[in-house]
Amino acid sequence: MDATKPDQGQSEQIANRLRTDIIAGRMEEGSPLREIALAKQFKVGRGPIREALQRLSHEGMVVAKPNCGVRVATSPPNSIQELIVPLRRTLETFALRSFFQDLNANDFDQWHSILKRMRIACETSDYASTVELDIEFHQSIVERAAQNDLLSIWLTLVSRLRNQFQNGHRKYDDPMKIYYEHVSIITIFQTGDLEQSLQTLEWSIT
Repeated sequence: MDATKPDQGQSEQIANRLRTDIIAGRMEEGSPLREIALAKQFKVGRGPIREALQRLSHEGMVVAKPNCGVRVATSPPNSIQELIVPLRRTLETFALRSFFQDLNANDFDQWHSILKRMRIACETSDYASTVELDIEFHQSIVERAAQNDLLSIWLTLVSRLRNQFQNGHRKYDDPMKIYYEHVSIITIFQTGDLEQSLQTLEWSIT
């Protein structure tokens, strides 16, 4: 194995962390992303950082300009997001349909774990963490389908929905409504009614 080749597992984890922080609003548009600082933060060499930033660049999350370095990209216009949301609905319902009959206790344990943390975030009005857990919940549905192409496409779509996640969560007068909406999704899943579950999931993606 080439010792100089970045660890793909490390770079993927770093990309996931940075992507989530950007979508959740922890990193503002235009914020610089410096390799040395990130390497120190994640306790890795610069290779995995460079690979993670390249991945995020392909997704449109960051931009690299000569003499300016890498910065968090500007959010896409709302007109593009209006196009992306229906695509996201189609992808997630397709994923759910593919494994729904195989749901088991492990799946619900994972979702209840996410919801437990989401409840704490909602109770404390921690919107960034609420967005992060919302993303984790829906990503778990796509990952459960075990189709790498689906996950890759989903990540690309979600990466362009920053405003939707951030503004959508802040419009609630009571953040606990976010938590209860996700509880209702799992409750419907537990009934075993596929069509109702698909409708509920689709309704939750706005």
